[in-house]
Amino acid sequence: MPSHEHKQPSSKGVAMAQQAHIVFYPLLFLTLLLWVLYRTLFTFPVWFDEIIGKALFFGLPVWLYITVAGSKKIVETFSLRKLQTGILLGLAVGGMFGFATSLLSLISRGSQVVPVALFDSQLFWGEFILAMFTAFWETLLFYSFALTVIQEKYSHWSEWSQALLAASIFLVFHVPNIFLRFNGSASVAQLILLFLFALGQAFLFIGRRNTYALILSHAIWGMVLLIHTW
Repeated sequence: MPSHEHKQPSSKGVAMAQQAHIVFYPLLFLTLLLWVLYRTLFTFPVWFDEIIGKALFFGLPVWLYITVAGSKKIVETFSLRKLQTGILLGLAVGGMFGFATSLLSLISRGSQVVPVALFDSQLFWGEFILAMFTAFWETLLFYSFALTVIQEKYSHWSEWSQALLAASIFLVFHVPNIFLRFNGSASVAQLILLFLFALGQAFLFIGRRNTYALILSHAIWGMVLLIHTW
């Protein structure tokens, strides 16, 4: 009977991956620099930033990396066989994020719960579409790309260390926008909230490697923040 041996990666594939890993941090730094310059020098509508801007500054670098490294692991996180599971998981996790954020808002601000017909509002659905674009591009850059490379580059690290590094990268990219929008203690609160969210997303990705779940949970969480004007 023919033996079923475990197929080892080719030396060429390993070499390409190692070369790609070398440019990981420079590529991230260049992406961050260009994104900050773009947000500083240009003022476009929000829809343009989230759909076109992030496609150029978040999506293009990932495409270049995949082209150079030939990495299939990044592409596999978007496999269509994961779609149904990802939607269900994203709704569950996003719902928990949303509930926790709403509860925190009620406690910190002493607000009252009132019924609002959000789903009947065209404005709500317009914002939700933008939130989905935001979630897609950020999931692609920070998790499908960055966390996948971190897991390959630092395979000897614990999952906690890998998740912390990915969450830190996520936070660094969001720091300029936080300080532009908030002042003082509000900035610190936003940074803590963002970091905890990014850490949760990192563990979700490590456990399931399902970008659909991350995209949907990210979009729902963003909508909750918008509704509560955080």
